[in-house]
Amino acid sequence: MTDTGAGTTGGADQRTLLDLAVGLARDASSVLGERRSRRHVVSTKSSGTDMVTEVDRASEALIVAGLRAARPHDAIVGEEGTADTGTSGVRWLVDPLDGTTNYLYGYHAYAVSIAAEVDGEVVVGVVADASNGEVFTGARGSGAQCDGVPLDVVDHAELATALVGTGFSYLADRRARQAQVLTAVLPAVRDVRRAGSAALDLCWLAAGRLDAFYEKGLAPWDFAAGALIATEAGARTGDLEGGAPSTEFVLAAAPSVFEQLRAALVAAGAGDA
Repeated sequence: MTDTGAGTTGGADQRTLLDLAVGLARDASSVLGERRSRRHVVSTKSSGTDMVTEVDRASEALIVAGLRAARPHDAIVGEEGTADTGTSGVRWLVDPLDGTTNYLYGYHAYAVSIAAEVDGEVVVGVVADASNGEVFTGARGSGAQCDGVPLDVVDHAELATALVGTGFSYLADRRARQAQVLTAVLPAVRDVRRAGSAALDLCWLAAGRLDAFYEKGLAPWDFAAGALIATEAGARTGDLEGGAPSTEFVLAAAPSVFEQLRAALVAAGAGDA
């Protein structure tokens, strides 16, 4: 990561946080690889299609144990139930396996996502693409990289030439509404991709493999690391109302198409989907 002098925030050193997150994401990514041949569903969550496996839980346990050992006073929030309170001002957001359905099907789009907040602001993000062996990193004010190579968003002047990523809810009624939004957006863009991992979609935007990404109803651990990486690579990120990315809506895009896509989504009723 390029050192731009933005290394210390709120009493926590970004380099220390980043190195810790990278190491744990790599280790968890190895767990995903080692257990691919014996993965199985443990239970479902929000719906019958929203699955959780023993591997999700093993990955989270590894990451949480590492964070607790290295930084016992930090808060930790994990997708699979970890909810540690802390006193340091640092909070970790952990998605141990983003793309569980892909993992179960052997579809190569799943990742480990770890972000660190300091006093409520995300300052470090790491997304380890366990399916393709890439590690994306970002630190507030210091840029974004993939395997040590700096990332820059590819800007496009026209929405009509933009390749757009998106995702859908696990709830059937919401999926139906999101499909209606998609039918309005699709004619206005080059094409749409649905990979099944918001963390990777945001990193692929940072790497120029997508021009934009949007999704409603993501959890903080789904987008915190990826949104920071996209931002540090030069993307605009936000919601539909002019605020920051949130659990209500995440929109990220190359700067020239951000407002065009936002307007198209608003017109399509994406905020209500």
